[in-house]
Amino acid sequence: MDHNDDSTTFKLAAVDLGATSGRVILGGFEDGVLRMKHVARFPNTPLALLEVNGEARVPDHDGDVGNGERLYWNIHSLFAAVQDGLREAAQIAPGLISIGIDSWAVDYGLLRKGRLLGSPHHYRDERTARGVELVHSRVAPTELFERNGLQHLDFNTMFQLAVESETGFLALADEVLLIPDLLAYWLTGRSYAEMTNASTTGLLSVTTRAWDTELLDELGLTRDLLPPIVRSGEAIGHITDATARRLGADHDVQVTAVGSHDTASAVVAVPFSSKRSAYISSGTWSLVGLELDEPVLSGAAREANFTNEGGVDDTVRFLTNVSGLWLLSESMRHWQADSNDAQRSADLQTLLADAGAVKFHFEVFDPADARFLPPGDMPSRIAEWYTDHDLRPPESPAEVVRCILESLAEAYSRTIDTAEALAKTAVDTIHVVGGGSQNALLCQLTANRTRRPVVAGPVEATAIGNLLVQARTMGLVEEDASLSDLREIVRRSFPVTEYLPETT
Repeated sequence: MDHNDDSTTFKLAAVDLGATSGRVILGGFEDGVLRMKHVARFPNTPLALLEVNGEARVPDHDGDVGNGERLYWNIHSLFAAVQDGLREAAQIAPGLISIGIDSWAVDYGLLRKGRLLGSPHHYRDERTARGVELVHSRVAPTELFERNGLQHLDFNTMFQLAVESETGFLALADEVLLIPDLLAYWLTGRSYAEMTNASTTGLLSVTTRAWDTELLDELGLTRDLLPPIVRSGEAIGHITDATARRLGADHDVQVTAVGSHDTASAVVAVPFSSKRSAYISSGTWSLVGLELDEPVLSGAAREANFTNEGGVDDTVRFLTNVSGLWLLSESMRHWQADSNDAQRSADLQTLLADAGAVKFHFEVFDPADARFLPPGDMPSRIAEWYTDHDLRPPESPAEVVRCILESLAEAYSRTIDTAEALAKTAVDTIHVVGGGSQNALLCQLTANRTRRPVVAGPVEATAIGNLLVQARTMGLVEEDASLSDLREIVRRSFPVTEYLPETT
């Protein structure tokens, strides 16, 4: 919620970067309630670059990534947008004392003597398949899971770095910084790796939460490439004088390490009703799982492709990735760019209403199918999936949307049932946070297919968790506040909506 009154309320700035957009949000406290003000929102659009005679060029199309093209993040443009947002934040809140940065996982920048060596690769770039071959030729998948506790994802950092090493590009670098840590470095001049995001690289020990130096040696990766690990809640350092001048901010403004993996911050803001709750952090991806005290490292967990990522306050995010609203957003992008005026003018809310009225008689499709990973014409790929399985495909945009949401809800149901069995626990409530919590149809379908109540909200969970960790570090809430204490602030600050399973 936006709060537009006294600017002295706002002391904290959350930089929250997703795979399709970023934002800067101010936060502060008033009568024990967290208030937020949205300051800036900006797109995060990847670049498809094609090498022609050794020279990188931007392809002259807007659609699927073609053969020979590489997908990158436009990191300099993104950082410029972050600085613009922080400059506006400093103008609105002259009492700003702290900045926290979170982003998507696994991607990184390579640096040499503090200088970035080219644009960071995008995790959806197809080069990652080669990295899997290289890593598995040295370390078996079973051993990797025992050491890092991670589900297999082709784009984990260790696979990407294996490709960088094979091409010789990694030899040019003397440091690897994950995306939020890279931006913090540009603000403060200090290099570090925040633990929750570092835990997604595949190079962190699942038991010690330190870099696994033996694994690095086995993979032929230089230990010195990786910066020191810090925990969320640590004060990193003040912004540089040059940064302070650019932002028009006080040079005493501090950068605080938050749960820099956006899901780690989002889980902080899940208003769990009990330990018997699951969460779905629903955005471009859907992260579906449980918050645990200890990792689950069984062979069954590995075979089910579950992961044990680090959480704030040394919790474990026991979860798996389910393709999320990426399917819907890419479909919308395709329709809006289509030459058909009727489709171009269709907005999301209209399509959701139409989808809700569709009499659903389709089979659900598999959102994890590899064909849905790259950007492009998602409706055609969904139709292709149905045709390949000798099934009638959805035809109208409303039918496509309904198939997407039903398929996601079914994937959520299967995942939560599996998590229960693997963790030997019971789940009686599902909390949906993030952008998907606003999608009433998706939430209701999830309640129906899981046969459990769904509690939706808050929407801005990632930014809220980011701000709460900063607030604890900066003494705006009790410095010994537990996660339960922080979640109590969430409960009294933000409304939620409950969806009960419907009987048919």
